[in-house]
Amino acid sequence: MIQKFDRADRRILSFPAVRPGESVEPAILVDSLIALSRAICGFQPGLFATQRRNAREAVRQVRVLLEFFEDVRERGPALAGSVSAVLLCFSELHTAFQKIRFLLEDCSREGARAWILMRSRFVAAKFRVLARAIGTALDVLPLGSIDAGHEVKELVELVAKQAVRANFELDRRDECTMRQVQSMLDYFEKGIEPDRGVIGRVLDYLEIRSWSDCHKEIKFLEGEINLECSEGNETEAPLLSSLMAFMSYCRVVLFEALDHGSTQQADVAQHLETLSSLNPEDFRCPISLELMTDPVTVSTGQTYDRSSIERWLKAGNITCPKTGERLTCTELVPNSALRKLIKHFCADNGISLANSGRISSDIARTIVPGSMVAAEAMKRLSRFLARRLVFGTTEQKSKAAYEIRLLAKSNIFNRTCLIEAGTVFPLLNLLSSPDAATQENAIAALLKLSKHTSGKRVIIDGDGLSPILSVLRKGSSLEARQIAAATMFYLSSVKGYRKLIGETPDVIPALVDLLRNGKPCGKQNAVVAIFGLLLHPGNQCRVIAAGTIPLLANILASSEKDELIVDSLAVLASLAENADGTAAILGTPVLPLIIRFLRSSASKTGKEYSVSILLSLCSNGGRDVIEVLARDSSVTASLYSLLTDGTSHASKKARSLLKILLNSNERNRSRLS
Repeated sequence: MIQKFDRADRRILSFPAVRPGESVEPAILVDSLIALSRAICGFQPGLFATQRRNAREAVRQVRVLLEFFEDVRERGPALAGSVSAVLLCFSELHTAFQKIRFLLEDCSREGARAWILMRSRFVAAKFRVLARAIGTALDVLPLGSIDAGHEVKELVELVAKQAVRANFELDRRDECTMRQVQSMLDYFEKGIEPDRGVIGRVLDYLEIRSWSDCHKEIKFLEGEINLECSEGNETEAPLLSSLMAFMSYCRVVLFEALDHGSTQQADVAQHLETLSSLNPEDFRCPISLELMTDPVTVSTGQTYDRSSIERWLKAGNITCPKTGERLTCTELVPNSALRKLIKHFCADNGISLANSGRISSDIARTIVPGSMVAAEAMKRLSRFLARRLVFGTTEQKSKAAYEIRLLAKSNIFNRTCLIEAGTVFPLLNLLSSPDAATQENAIAALLKLSKHTSGKRVIIDGDGLSPILSVLRKGSSLEARQIAAATMFYLSSVKGYRKLIGETPDVIPALVDLLRNGKPCGKQNAVVAIFGLLLHPGNQCRVIAAGTIPLLANILASSEKDELIVDSLAVLASLAENADGTAAILGTPVLPLIIRFLRSSASKTGKEYSVSILLSLCSNGGRDVIEVLARDSSVTASLYSLLTDGTSHASKKARSLLKILLNSNERNRSRLS
């Protein structure tokens, strides 16, 4: 039996060939060799931007051997004499062919041209090693034991000699281009812009001739960096980061026109992000970059993990690590609301807080640049985009906003550079653009920048709330409105801004309108933005007055999105904590739905929010609510289940509610007796 390797799981320039088993039938092995040979011969010269001669020579050798294997199969794989020796040689050839196929796939891989160029020496050496492996296997192959034509055997002998002596070397043009790229990376590291004519010639050699070609290179390099980091082996990460920065520069500066292919449209879809009230990116300590187990807030309003900030203070520091402001006092205030959210996130995702470090490693590592080249290139690129946003044509401004949207997507250092370069103010100005695409690109770029502490501050200090609210209320598209809602959520993550945002006329009504008329993604973002504003108690009355509760009841009754339901329960749990919220909730037919979620929800967080709502309704709603719950035996059963299976917080609330219900039943029995 011959096993097949799933190429989808293979890292580029890795060669996990599967050796045929010793018991494989000769006919099966020959069939597999023919299939592999045909796959290799299917690689046409036009597929290769580099390693053209080496690839052509490897395919030529395999094509000759394909004729040999087809002749063997046609005559029947009858082997005389040294059967085991023939099978051993065929197995060696099978392994070498697998690796050649992998190598040709990598050299022709879409998006990997720049990386293959920079690994040209390794690739050429690999071609040479595999050719000699073929030559060695053919040299010891007992051709006399194989029934094949005389002319075919002569060709095999010729290939054997050529393979051993084959001159698979680094192509001079590849070497020259590789040196040019390295020279340009050196220029970037020194803060010097390379000659654009040279950059153009390099891209033309690599057949990178459009915006989407360049974007594919960036996506590939980004994927390789993530794989390097996830595997804990970051030896190639600096070069990958440098190349990614170089290709980002090329995409932004050299390619003026966005070719509207599938790549761009897919990225746009990804950027219409849906929020959750449980956002792991916001749960990292800015010092340790790990999920916080004991979040505390310092005098500047920033939150850190207790152990990290205590070490910072003990080292004699008297400033806030994140903002650089002087701490007016060293008191650490527990952030119980954030601690609760982190526990919910971990409970629902099966994460142990003790082993949570890797959760945030992908985004956390981008807080510093991957290399000096990446740092200098990004600074230069940010200044270029800032100028384009101010002085460019309408089309150039829209493209600049789109590029910022991509660059700031998942890279903290990029966000820092873009904010420091002054991109926020011109992006805010673009929100009034009559062009729907421009407006959407601008608000999406601001969303990415609002995830950064400095970005939030620049937006608020620059009176950015008003234009963002305008998009939220009457944006050119529902997509722009839902992105504006997400931006409001990130702005409200700063304690001092929640009151300001909540008191701004029309913010909460606009979120409620999106909750009423938006698509599922828009409703999700609106719910979570409202949740963020409710962390300021003064906003509760405004949320209730805007008619939020009946809309949340409708979501619970009709939505099939579990995350939207859980976040709606989170908002109701917050509103139920005061008498007005309780009265509004009881004015809707939502109570049976909450009982149902308590009984059947698969989400531990959903169950905890449900029991929180019911406990608040009993505390604020009086005997009528208690009587309804006390008569429903499923409520009691669900609460007992939470005592053993729920989180500690859920168990505590379940215990309190059980006590209320049991006391009610006891009073009723006393009256009857």
